[in-house]
Amino acid sequence: MPKKNAPQALAAINHIVVLMLENRSFDHMLGYLYADSGNVSPTGQPFEGLTGKESNPAVTGAAPVSVFAISPATASTYYMPGADPGEGYAATNAQLFGSSTAPTPPIATNQGFVGNFDSTLVWEAKEKWSILPGTVAADIMGMHTPQTLPVLSALARGFAVCDHWFGSVPTETLPNRAFVHAGTSLGHMDDSTKSFAAATIYAALGKQGVSWMIYGYTSDPLTRMTFPDLVSEPDTNFGLFADFQAAAANGTLASYSFLEPSWGSSGNSQHPNYDVALGEQLIHDVYTALRSSPAWNETLLIVTYDEHGGCYDHVAPPTDAVPPDASAGEFGFDFKRFGPRVPTLLISPWIPAGTVLRVPASSMPFDHTSILRTAEARWGVPNLTARDAVAPDVSAALSLAAPRTDDPLSGVSPPLSQGTNPAAGRPSHLQQVYAELVAALPVPDAHGDTAHTMPSLHTEADYDRYIQARLAAWKASRPAG
Repeated sequence: MPKKNAPQALAAINHIVVLMLENRSFDHMLGYLYADSGNVSPTGQPFEGLTGKESNPAVTGAAPVSVFAISPATASTYYMPGADPGEGYAATNAQLFGSSTAPTPPIATNQGFVGNFDSTLVWEAKEKWSILPGTVAADIMGMHTPQTLPVLSALARGFAVCDHWFGSVPTETLPNRAFVHAGTSLGHMDDSTKSFAAATIYAALGKQGVSWMIYGYTSDPLTRMTFPDLVSEPDTNFGLFADFQAAAANGTLASYSFLEPSWGSSGNSQHPNYDVALGEQLIHDVYTALRSSPAWNETLLIVTYDEHGGCYDHVAPPTDAVPPDASAGEFGFDFKRFGPRVPTLLISPWIPAGTVLRVPASSMPFDHTSILRTAEARWGVPNLTARDAVAPDVSAALSLAAPRTDDPLSGVSPPLSQGTNPAAGRPSHLQQVYAELVAALPVPDAHGDTAHTMPSLHTEADYDRYIQARLAAWKASRPAG
């Protein structure tokens, strides 16, 4: 079929839907995607996957630890790498450079993943974190395959996969999520900062009269609480996953929708060491809702991950990133380095099967602000920061002259894990973040006093109940309208 140019491609899209999951690297989830064809897609495009020869030094001076395929249908399959790897700025440096401090120039070898996971396992054991019994440092070199991740893999093969999509910053969750919503973390480089007073894409869309929605899974979205400019937005801009499914079925999707997973340890975020199979089900459900929607031919679904989460990837992140603003970076970081690669899929009937989308080597690579740039290009929204101003959009993937009618996920079922969740019942880090944020909401008591101290919470269920109750009380206390 003849191909369209970029403006024509985006003009066909009236709904952009973003699903951002948690803490997995590209190699860990998709490195073996095209291993059976020599890392070349069916369309003849090269794919930067694993060869099986990649390795990391062992911690004891033994033979290097090579990458290996995670075995399907074992008790540990969907809980690998068995524990939560290091994911902050210092840990990421250790994984990329072998030192918690980046060298000058910052030339990454990606040879510190096993060593960093070994030290992480030691302190997590002391702090009694959840660790799958038998977990060892070499497990960080275990990689999923199309057999273990049938949904993600079928969609990656059936539409487009971006094999050079990088986290916006080489650190953990909240700064990277700030970039996907606002194009900046305002200099912050770890999860100690939980709220970002930055202008978001949602405010920019609203000013242009473009509709938007943010969906949590079974609770209001955490994103709302992390940006002051979203807290005061109407409740009608926020919903649950069931609301998203209803909007898709009714053909009433907003122009721009952002989806969150459930944040608990028994949830579907795919954060290590939670059940990855539940995330496969979520991806399946999101795609199915959109594929069945009357708006399917006008829709682009972007599935991505906020950061690599300490999981191994063999590609050194680029060092030509544009600092988003004049904010002074914590730890002396200059915002000129991207984070490691993360899996990103582009799904639309306007995309040829087997597409591998990357920009030329001399161009600015894809990162999370490419999502912002795509929305800005589609609806004429001004750039938020210097970072998204130079980010490439993803319009090149939408190259077909007519929408496809086939379904690459036909006959594909989400997997089921065989083991027991080692973190079951424990509160997750993002539940703790969420609870701290809702504790600060101005909810007056019977005497009109808004002073509040968060109660002692211990379990995943404790946090869920507190967050739900606090949000309900806050909504009830606000003036109508």
